[in-house]
Amino acid sequence: MTIQALPRPLDERQDSEYRAAPHNIEAEQALLGAILVNNEAFYRVSDFLAPEHFFESVHQRIFDVISQLIRGNKTATPVTLKTFLERDEPIGEIPVTQYLARLAAAATTVINAEDYGRTIYELATRRRLISIGEDMVNLAYDAPVDMPPAQQIAQTEQRLFELAETGKYGSGFLRFAEALKDAIDMASKAYQRDGHLSGISSGLRDLDETLGGLQPSDLVILAGRPAMGKTALATNIAFHIAARYKAQTLPDGRVEALDGGIVGFFSLEMSPEQLATRIISEQAAVASETIRRGKTTREEFDRLVDVATQLQSIPFYIDATGGLSIAQLAARARRLKRQKGLDMLVIDYLQLLQGSSRRSQDSRVQEITEITTGLKALAKELNVPILALSQLSRQVEAREDKRPQLADLRESGSIEQDADVVMFVYREEYYLKGKKPREGTPEFETWQDEMALAHGLAEVIIAKQRHGPTGTVNLSFQAEFTRFENLASDARLPERIE
Repeated sequence: MTIQALPRPLDERQDSEYRAAPHNIEAEQALLGAILVNNEAFYRVSDFLAPEHFFESVHQRIFDVISQLIRGNKTATPVTLKTFLERDEPIGEIPVTQYLARLAAAATTVINAEDYGRTIYELATRRRLISIGEDMVNLAYDAPVDMPPAQQIAQTEQRLFELAETGKYGSGFLRFAEALKDAIDMASKAYQRDGHLSGISSGLRDLDETLGGLQPSDLVILAGRPAMGKTALATNIAFHIAARYKAQTLPDGRVEALDGGIVGFFSLEMSPEQLATRIISEQAAVASETIRRGKTTREEFDRLVDVATQLQSIPFYIDATGGLSIAQLAARARRLKRQKGLDMLVIDYLQLLQGSSRRSQDSRVQEITEITTGLKALAKELNVPILALSQLSRQVEAREDKRPQLADLRESGSIEQDADVVMFVYREEYYLKGKKPREGTPEFETWQDEMALAHGLAEVIIAKQRHGPTGTVNLSFQAEFTRFENLASDARLPERIE
């Protein structure tokens, strides 16, 4: 039995100068018929196909009802669909219920269901590309005075990136049932993952316990005064994530990280060589100063070579271009995710970025506001955690207790407002070194005791966290290797024999 063809779209009935949007009615009918005959065919396309990918509106409606029935553990057949579709407009002269029966009767096999689904998806993507291209051309002709070409390029690139990815970002309203499904999936992955973390492990046990790992779509601000070690901590975390990267390929062809992740590092202050030296120093336990001055021993140099060989294969990408604007950074991050993949982004540091709008040039506060707002939007768009480093104002140095506070964030309250997590790095040892009294005095003995207690210790003060508690995490810091490590607590030390 053949299925009566749907009425041809208006643009197909006009002169040949009008072109119809790419579509394949037969593929849509074949897929729907296969699903109605055997609901297992639905699971072959459900990971990537949505109702809006169908060209014909009646097919969109049918697929939507089928999806709701099957996901509700019900059977989707022409009989069960009849209740929900019998009041729909007829297809030409055929009632929708009769059309469903013809789809099922003409179905051949479910073997080709995925191929049909891919065809429908690819044609829908081509229609979206046409729409983006038409919008780009129309906007270029009639661009507003306050929209420079660079802004139009950025907008078009963002739309193309959204099209290339899963399409959730910026896709409008989402049914709560879908959001609920994502939340359950996240909880399930956290339960199954080593360490039971919902986010990506930083490699620092106590920090992970407080944060639950670095969460996708979060903007994490890591701030501190100079010489506190914020770049070292960010580098340690980024390297750990890249070194532990393991992935799996999903049924729809996407690659998902099982552990660790692909890291993009925007080093706006240091060169790639300086950043690589830090990582090699940390991993090989050779002081970076020794490496720079060429004073390494044969044993140390061999360790450096071994570590460098191991590091060549990790997915760690560095961009050391100075003076980037937030729009340029976003474009490069999207490109990296599309070409190589991306699971975490690090920016060292926030104040070295530039705003992209004319308004931001009027005030540095407005510029920082644009930057932090843009970074938060980028974290949501890419669905990755962004770790952005930030400087603190000098008012910290004027206080007796030099532990940073949220009010110390430099130049804009928007940093605190837009961030999901704000952390400060603080090392008491750094300040105590500058207070060394004269030897032989009682003050010197007190100072020695304080230095002994503070030696090699660092505090990560979590001043804000949307998803969990605030507080202080104590870490070990080896300054010669610029390395942060877990601090052994009494509970984790081996038993001592009295």
